[in-house]
Amino acid sequence: MYWIILLLGVALWWAAHLFKRVAPARRAALGDPGKGAMAGVLVVSIVLMVVGYRGTDFIPLWQPPTFMVHINNVAMLIAIYMLSPAPKRGKLLAGMRHPMLTGFGIWAAAHLAVNGDLASVLMFGGLLVWAVLTGRIINAAEPAWQARSGGSLAKDGMFLVGSVALLGVVGLVHNWLGVWSFPG
Repeated sequence: MYWIILLLGVALWWAAHLFKRVAPARRAALGDPGKGAMAGVLVVSIVLMVVGYRGTDFIPLWQPPTFMVHINNVAMLIAIYMLSPAPKRGKLLAGMRHPMLTGFGIWAAAHLAVNGDLASVLMFGGLLVWAVLTGRIINAAEPAWQARSGGSLAKDGMFLVGSVALLGVVGLVHNWLGVWSFPG
């Protein structure tokens, strides 16, 4: 039962995000209230993924090496930074087309690297595939793109400090859920 809930959550995530690309006229017809509806679907998808993931039986597929936790933490810092406002306000990521999708993909890949079970492959693998395909779909639909110029390294530094703090909070939440993210 929990596998179905997990997969339904991943499917809803895909559907809500790709709705604009697959059915642009139908999405446009929803107008601004449609943004709230899509946000609601995304919240439901996240809840379903969390409930499904936490409720599934652990079925190991491989045993990740212990050093992967440290690599995961560095990757998570990069992902959080890329998901922050830094790409729009800083200088370092100004020339990158899809920093948020890339950050999300790094998040998913990092979690695949430290979790060798079937539920993780279904959830994080499904979300990684979504991030990669979404970038390709956007590039095909909107091939003309101009890199943003400007931004400041001071903003990059500010968002890096914020990313480090948020990584600590995320680690504490993981600890609260029973997963220690920062081994000694």
